[in-house]
Amino acid sequence: MLEAQGVGHSFGRTRVLQDVSLKVRPGEMVALCGPNGAGKSTLLAAMAGDFAPDEGNIHLDGRIVTSLSPADLARRRAVLEQAPTLSAAFTVRELLALGIPRDVPPERVNVLIRETLRDVALLGRADDNCLILSGGQRHRAHLARVLVQLAASDKACGYLMLDEPTASLDIAHQITTMRIARRAARLGEGVLVVLHDLNLAAAFADRVALMHEGRLVADGPGADILTAERLSAIYETEIAVEEAEGGRPRIVPVYDPDTHPAAEA
Repeated sequence: MLEAQGVGHSFGRTRVLQDVSLKVRPGEMVALCGPNGAGKSTLLAAMAGDFAPDEGNIHLDGRIVTSLSPADLARRRAVLEQAPTLSAAFTVRELLALGIPRDVPPERVNVLIRETLRDVALLGRADDNCLILSGGQRHRAHLARVLVQLAASDKACGYLMLDEPTASLDIAHQITTMRIARRAARLGEGVLVVLHDLNLAAAFADRVALMHEGRLVADGPGADILTAERLSAIYETEIAVEEAEGGRPRIVPVYDPDTHPAAEA
């Protein structure tokens, strides 16, 4: 299990996390949601072991996450950053190979890369330079990189951590990405995903963890957490919540063009 316990952290004088406790269990998909500046990405980075928080602890399968070596950490969790960058002009195939341990047989490497690129609809771009891809294609290539990293691991269970993985994608590839994350959970991985799209969170996640001003204010099934009253208060705008198929909530911002500032111009 991946668990944050009483985590607090500041950057300079800015308090970004305050007494946050959150669990991600194997086989579970948790969506981390909330307004800009709520602390979502900082919490994900702390739980990934990128830094030690000022207060509290984060455990990965019973061990303090920052005590793990980089190699052991890479075998246990894979992280897709919000804005991944490239340090060289890799081909798509080369980018994916970066996350695969050197002791994996070449035949296995080829199979992993081919299957993962097929999943993210980039199989035909395997030998293309990543720098010539569109922004959305490049983001999908980085998603494939972290998926291959976990697939090549010798650990029985890993954790997939995605920071706004749908932000630069069209709606079809947003759905594909979320289905991939959902499948990872179904296969036993723990999945933590930062999302701004509350409808994607409601449709795909087992739990929604809602943050506001550095605090975890609600955590549970989307139908319980994503209420009109709570969302309207946190996002400081009127939000309606309807019941979609299967009892899942559908979030609808209330927009009146007659009272919108643009209508007054």
